Amino acid sequence: MSELEAILARVKSSLSPEEYDKLHAALETLLFLTRELEKKRVSVQRLKQLLFGATTEKTRKVIQKVLEEAGVDSEAGRDDTSKPEPPPEKPKGHGRNGVDAYADAKKVPVSHPSLQGGDTCPDCKKGTVYQTAQPTRLVRIRGQAPLGATVYELQKLRCNLCGQIFTAPAPPEVGAQKYDAESAAMIALLKYGSGLPFNRLGRLQGSLGIPLPAATQWEIARDSADPLAPVFEALIRAAAQGRVVHNDDTGMKVLSLTARQEPEQADAEEQISSERQGVFTSGIVSVLEDRRIALFFTGHRHAGENLAAVLQQRAAELTPPIQMCDALSRNMPAELEVILAHCLAHGRRRFVEVAMNFPQECLYVLEILKEVYQNDAETKRRGFSDEQRLHWHQAHSGPKMADLKNWLTEQIEQRQVEPNSGLGEAITYMRKHWEALTLFLRQAGAPLDNNICERALKKAILHRKNAYFYKTPNGARVGDLFMSLIHTCELNGVNPFDYLTELQKHANELPSNPDSWMPWNYRDTLTIGPASENA
Repeated sequence: MSELEAILARVKSSLSPEEYDKLHAALETLLFLTRELEKKRVSVQRLKQLLFGATTEKTRKVIQKVLEEAGVDSEAGRDDTSKPEPPPEKPKGHGRNGVDAYADAKKVPVSHPSLQGGDTCPDCKKGTVYQTAQPTRLVRIRGQAPLGATVYELQKLRCNLCGQIFTAPAPPEVGAQKYDAESAAMIALLKYGSGLPFNRLGRLQGSLGIPLPAATQWEIARDSADPLAPVFEALIRAAAQGRVVHNDDTGMKVLSLTARQEPEQADAEEQISSERQGVFTSGIVSVLEDRRIALFFTGHRHAGENLAAVLQQRAAELTPPIQMCDALSRNMPAELEVILAHCLAHGRRRFVEVAMNFPQECLYVLEILKEVYQNDAETKRRGFSDEQRLHWHQAHSGPKMADLKNWLTEQIEQRQVEPNSGLGEAITYMRKHWEALTLFLRQAGAPLDNNICERALKKAILHRKNAYFYKTPNGARVGDLFMSLIHTCELNGVNPFDYLTELQKHANELPSNPDSWMPWNYRDTLTIGPASENA
């Protein structure tokens, strides 16, 4: 740096103060980045954040960032007649969970020590007290290990003459299995629902005096997954009947699939393509009338191929579903018979990425799309049906999208934008996929984006970040099964721990009627029994 400072000092006289400060800042940045790289702890993502800051796609944030970069006061360009957008109202309260949030907490009724309904009021001596509809409720949180254990010490007596040993019988609640249904459900939920690796849970349990080795955890998860296979298959059949199906995939690593096998040794999954090296976890979210189903599949198949396999179980009398995905060709194999919709958020993101270089043009696009999303939020707030939502978008979003289409066409045809530039590529993407991106203006029930599937894939990404890989396809199969059941529960507001526990307890009943053990009806099955329901 001293050598660079000396060079700067010699040329300082020929530079303006502004030019000198800019060049000096660039050299300091170069020195800082060099030192960080020498520490060997800077990932590509961290380096990107060091250079450009954390990314955001919110329109308000993008506009603010562009104006700050241009040195323009965000309030200076406002028309005097226009009112600034009011900040969103903060919800009332302190941000903590209320009592109603603890739906599955143990409830302990506490009676008054000296009064009961119908007694004379001890204060005024004239009135009669009665029980109010809502008691005063107190929440107390207690810490505990994820998995607990009980040691039963059975007394042993030995005859001093014949040596016969008499052991006390085990209590009825002990059972024959060392690990109960709750332990299997908790291990699966921590591993595949919360991304806690087996080794990490093993260390935690060991530090709490209840050891649970990683190998034992895997055996419990593996053995508990096989009885649940009929429910997973029923979930796939139900998902095939959805009116809207979202699909996408993310990279995954399966160690045994990294080394290619000989064709005669490979199974059907391996023979999909002799040239394909990639391994993926595909996420599929199917939207039915009143429920949502999440499915995960890991292997060499792409998301579109997995979706095609699911839709083979679709009822023949049903019309083709709406498929929402991004524009990658692997999401849309030729054999799929669907009404195709593309993710508007993907098209919007291309303009966000180049907003710093083309601020005026990109902000025009982002403002229009912002209004479209506001219109969609309004339809949800009003509880519109699919047909009402379609008419609302046609009336309020249609004119805006028509203006946007004309603007995109003008930019290219009038050569106002270089086609090979970042803005030109963003415009070309929107124009090329315009029909699929705007299906929500023509088809009732068509979503705007694929965000629900992107959020579902965070399950697989969380597992990849923490556990790094699956060892075998069987391990991936177990992970896919539990992730599908757990996230389907979450999408439908069902307690996944309770659901997995009940499936384990009634494993023998699942093969005969798995449709009665879906997340949305298993409680009814427990109440009335599968036999009564079939009748």
